[in-house]
Formats: sequence, structure tokens, C-alpha cells
Amino acid sequence: MNTEISGVIFTYLLTLAIAIPLGIYIARMFGGQKTWLDFMAPLERFIFRFSGIDTKKEMNWKQHMLALLTINSVWLIYAFFCLLYQAHLPMNPDGNPNQPPDLAFNTAISFLVNCNLQDYSGESGVTYFTQHFVIMFLQFVSAATGIAALFVLFKAFRDKVTNKLGNFWDFFVKSITRVLLPLSVVMAIILAFNGTPTSYKGKDTFITLQGDTAHVSRGPAAAMIAIKHLGTNGGGWFGANSAHPLENPNYLTNTVELVAQTIIPIALVFALGFYLKKRKFAYVMFGVMTIGMLMLLIPTMNAEINGSPAIARMGIIQPTGAMEGKEVRFGPANTAYWNIITTIISTGSVNSMHDSAMPVSGFMMMMAMMTNCFYGGCGVGILNFYIFIIIAVFISGLMVGRTPEFFGRKIEAREMKIASIIALLHPFVILVGTAVSSYVLVHMPNANWAVKPSAWLNNPSFHGFSEMLYQYTSSAANNGSGFEGLGDNNIFWNVSAGFVLLLGRFLPIIGPVAIAGILANKKFIPESAGTLKSDTSTFGIMVFAVIMIVAALSFFPALALGPIAEHFSLK
Repeated sequence: MNTEISGVIFTYLLTLAIAIPLGIYIARMFGGQKTWLDFMAPLERFIFRFSGIDTKKEMNWKQHMLALLTINSVWLIYAFFCLLYQAHLPMNPDGNPNQPPDLAFNTAISFLVNCNLQDYSGESGVTYFTQHFVIMFLQFVSAATGIAALFVLFKAFRDKVTNKLGNFWDFFVKSITRVLLPLSVVMAIILAFNGTPTSYKGKDTFITLQGDTAHVSRGPAAAMIAIKHLGTNGGGWFGANSAHPLENPNYLTNTVELVAQTIIPIALVFALGFYLKKRKFAYVMFGVMTIGMLMLLIPTMNAEINGSPAIARMGIIQPTGAMEGKEVRFGPANTAYWNIITTIISTGSVNSMHDSAMPVSGFMMMMAMMTNCFYGGCGVGILNFYIFIIIAVFISGLMVGRTPEFFGRKIEAREMKIASIIALLHPFVILVGTAVSSYVLVHMPNANWAVKPSAWLNNPSFHGFSEMLYQYTSSAANNGSGFEGLGDNNIFWNVSAGFVLLLGRFLPIIGPVAIAGILANKKFIPESAGTLKSDTSTFGIMVFAVIMIVAALSFFPALALGPIAEHFSLK
């Protein structure tokens, strides 16, 4: 067990060793300085000329959001119809069928919004064509969308009084050509050399040791698995995701996948410090996020290492901890680390079955998605964190009698209204969705739908409620992992979760960018003795307190009905 814990510590330190220089590189690249990937410039110029885009034409925040929402709408329609008619498209050696309209609706939205919630089984629900030209395509562009939106925020922070906040298309394309694509190539090569399939052939047939005939899916999986983690996407090529031996063959690939899904979110925190020349502020942000991560990780690792108290009462020794739903090659400590990393970051990939996790672990994973700002996804993690910064600055200013200012701009009622709406939106869509599904389950159990509500849950009582709560939490947090005891591939869940996915993605992007754009147009106020400093540990504690209070007040009653009650029922 000490070896497992050492492996977790090594993995995190390796993540930092890559993320910090990556953050410096990203800051230099978007800051217009020379970098070693400048050889991509001719390709970028070709893309811009072909598309008729003038990257020298700077946009205000409204023009940025118009461009972002317009192109995302086009991608949504394109993805929906590809999935709806995928059986008639090429590159389908296994003969996989079309997706029904409700599933195509959910899948297209899910991958568009960087959630990658899969209500289908990866290898049988899509074809090689849609894996490439829908799923992988959206995994690249959704991650780049988040990074581009974040750099609008960075540009608003850096320049004093301006409505010129760079060009969305410039940020977007460079996020792909100079960050996501090069890293994906390196990672895909590592996976391919460790046994992840890269073939375009269909299923292969094997005879098992028991004499049974098994048909094993394969395909060009390595490239998709690379961007699924680097872009904090999470959708699996195979239904079992990274618990599948071909998607995650060994401990080395497990470490690579853990590092990959974490490096860009952490790198962007450090990029903020270097881009704005405010390193102390970046260190405060990183400290708050890391403390939040550890507060979720330590109880999870402890619960999984010690195993189930219900099994212990039966006199059964659990020398390797709680192993139900876990891969022996990874163990409970490493699996617990993955569970928290994949939920604090909006990756949602799994190397174990979350439905089998201990109740404490389920509680911590849901809290990770409910707070939704400890590192977070590509770009959107900092955007979510920014909302809590605005609230913390305003409250701190009121408490100490100082003008609430952030980076030289006065925060007034308009910005607070936007921040409050965005902060309340996240719990609203989760809790309303869970309440509606609970009502339908209790009062309409035999409704004449394709799947009766009475058949939704494989588990009764507290755990069944947790399955529904987790589904909407994962959808709102753009995460995509699930308590797979829930039968979610039906019209109710595909459609209701689809709308939660849209609301949980785009409003939390529009809100912070709007606040930043409004503040960037205000008169710049130089720091003085009366300025509330935002780069101190005291301010960091205040931000952390705001995050915890908002999360606890919003979600504790629902959590008490699910994982908390289940935990005490095992005692």
C-alpha cells in the first residue's frame, strides 16, 4: 500500500514538472513571443486565409461570445445528423447501427460541451467515422473553445482600459495547433507502443482459456484516447473507458493518462501568472485549488484503502481495500486518485466503476463536481473560479470597509448580479433535475415510455438516489462520468440531461467573460493603501470559504439523502 501511495505522489509531482513549463510556454505563445512551435504559423495562416478571417481585427467580449456560440451551433447540427445516419456513412466495419434521435441529441450535445457523457457503449454505439469526425473532432474544438474563452478573460485582465480583447479565432486555432495537437501526438505514440489499438480493422475473434469464442473490438483508439484526456473530455473508445485493458493497458499508460488530464488545467493557472505578470496571484489560486483537491482526495483514498465496514463486520479481511469494480493492476489508492482527479477536472474518464465506490468516495466525487473549480477543465476551470473571486472580493470589501476592486477595476452591482446568477445556476439545474427525476420515479413508475421509470435504477434507496443526483451533477459540471447503475439510455434521461449539459456549459462561459469585458471598459484605478490585495493568503482563505459555503449550503441536503445516508447505513 505504501508503494501505491508513493505512486500517487510521484504522479502528481510529475504532473507539476510538466505543467509549470507548459504554462510558461502557453503564456509566451499567446503573448506573441517566439516559441519552438512557431513553425505551425504557415498552417495557421492558410486556415485563416481559407476561412476569410482577419486575426488582426480585435473583438470585444460580445463579438467573442457571438463567434463562440455561432460556431458551436453549427457543430451541434453537424454532429447530430452524422450520428443519426452513421450506419450509412463509411468506415463502419462492425456494422454499428444509427443512433436513435434522443441518443444522437444527447451525444452531440455531450461532446460539444466537453462533457462526453456516454449513454451508449463506446465500441458499439458509434462507428469509426463518427469516432473520428464527430467525437474526436468535438474533443479538440470543445477544449480549444474553453481555452479561447479563458484568454479573452486574460486579455481583459492585462490591458488597462480597453474593449479590444484579441481575436477569438486566433486564440481558438492556436489552442489546437500549438497546444492540443502536439501533445496528443506524443501521447498517442506512447499509448500505441504500449498496446492500445491503432488499426482500422473491425472486431477480431479469439478463443478464451475456457473455450468460449470472444469478439474483441479494436480500431484507431490511441489518438482518440490521447485527446480525450489532454482536452479534459473523457469519453471512452470502449464502453468500460480507461478500465478497459486496451484503452489503458498497464500502470505506465495509467500514469500517462492521469498526468495528461491534469497538465493543461494546472498549466493555465501558471500561464495566468506569467501572462499577466502576477505570479503571486497565480500561486494563491493554485494553493486554493490544491488544498481543495487534497480535502477531497485524502478521505477518498482512506475509504478505498480501508474497505467496506459492512464486509469487515462479516469477519472478512480486506487486505487490498475495497476492490469491487476496480482493476487489480491499479489498486485502490491509485484508483481513488483517478476518481478525484477526473471529477475535480471535467474529464470524467474512469479506470474503475464509480458505482462501486465507497459512499464517502461517492460523496467526495460529487463534491468535486459540485464545486467545479479546483483546477477544472481546459479554460473553464479558471472561468468558474473567477466567479467565486468576484463574490469573495465583493464580500471582503464590505467586511473591511474597502472599495471592492479586482485588478484595478471597481466591482459594482452589475458584475455581482451576473456572478450571483452564474453561481446559483449550477446548483439550480442539478437539484431541479434530480427533483424532477425523483418525482417521476415515485409518482409515475409505470409510465408508458420506452423504458418505465421503475426500471431506471439497479439499486434502491440511498444509492439509487445518488445515481440520479450524480447524473445531473456530472452533466452540469461538463464531467461525463456516471454511477452506471442508472439506466440512462432512454428519452427522459437523454433529453433532460441534454438541456442540463447546454446550460451547464455555455452560461458559465458567457458570465465570466461578460464580467471581464465590462470591467475592462471601466476606468483603471491604481493600487493604493485602500486597495484590497488579491495575492495574499488571507484573500485565498476568503475565496476558499466562499466556495465551501456556496457548495455546502446548496448541496448538503441532497447529499444527506444520498451518499451521507448510505455511509451511515453501512456502520
